Amino acid sequence: MADTPIRSVTISAIAAEAGVSAPTVSRVLNGRGDVAPATRERIESLLRARGYRRRGSRTGERVGLLDLVFNDLDSPWAVEIIRGVENAAHAAGGGIALSAIHRQASSTRQWLENVRSRASDGAILVTTDLHSTLRAELEELHLPVVVIDPVGVPDLAVPTIGCTNWAGGLSATRHLIGLGHRRIAFVEGRPELWCSRARLDGYRAGLETAGLDVDSALVVPGDFDYESGFRAGEQLFDLAEPPTAVFAASDQMALGVYEALRRRGLRVPDDVSVVGFDDLPQARWSSPPLTTVRQPLAEMGRLAVRTVHRLVQSETIESPRVELATELVVRDSTMVPPAAAGG
Repeated sequence: MADTPIRSVTISAIAAEAGVSAPTVSRVLNGRGDVAPATRERIESLLRARGYRRRGSRTGERVGLLDLVFNDLDSPWAVEIIRGVENAAHAAGGGIALSAIHRQASSTRQWLENVRSRASDGAILVTTDLHSTLRAELEELHLPVVVIDPVGVPDLAVPTIGCTNWAGGLSATRHLIGLGHRRIAFVEGRPELWCSRARLDGYRAGLETAGLDVDSALVVPGDFDYESGFRAGEQLFDLAEPPTAVFAASDQMALGVYEALRRRGLRVPDDVSVVGFDDLPQARWSSPPLTTVRQPLAEMGRLAVRTVHRLVQSETIESPRVELATELVVRDSTMVPPAAAGG
């Protein structure tokens, strides 16, 4: 009806009328090519007939406010992503609204209410579980979304941005094996995160391709923060046969391992080699400077902004899943194991 507000036309309603799933409608809106031509034509016809329009999609309209949502903001890792998002948004003449939802349904609900009141043009969600209920809410708002480091298997209906976590885990492990280490421990990140599992898989692949067994006693839990790295270090060096090297799935955890070793009178790298993941500023200034896997966090943020802008302007997105390259940065926290060095 002519009096029906544009906001009442939802992706779910279009999907029901077209006889397809909501993700299929999202793929059409995102310019994806993996939709049958006849289905695409039917969906596009309905979108036009029902007056569907995303925020900011009017010709020539500048994208203004973007929402940037984290689970937590207590990590230098988050700061690097914020820096990239903020730089790209400001360069395009827009701004960002920063939120932390702390993995709580009540905080998520409050954020959604805030989005409604400030009429954001798009959202970037970081390590967020884009479950069906949340996605439905965002679809009702007609809000284009990009996810950085999705929690589960990337949803191909929503653009995601990450890095080559598996390759990074593999390169760190191969570096330590190349130095002569055979008992290499791994400190995990949160197991529900896709990036954590990929880094663990890369570690395992590195050991297996070198003909080394994966010792379950050397794989210990962590939570990406300093405290969990410290606890992991305590656990590993209580073992009857401790590792000669530790690969931690984040720089913060690697620095926690540093402290656990220091309290035991062990030196890095003379007694134990340590590798991190992220290449945060602290990695360069730690003592000794930390060997780590660099992931381009700021660039991930910048790319997320560019992707949201393209979605708002209804431009084609070539790939729903983008992974930026990681790079091993060798500094002073790794060397040959003590036995080899002494020989």
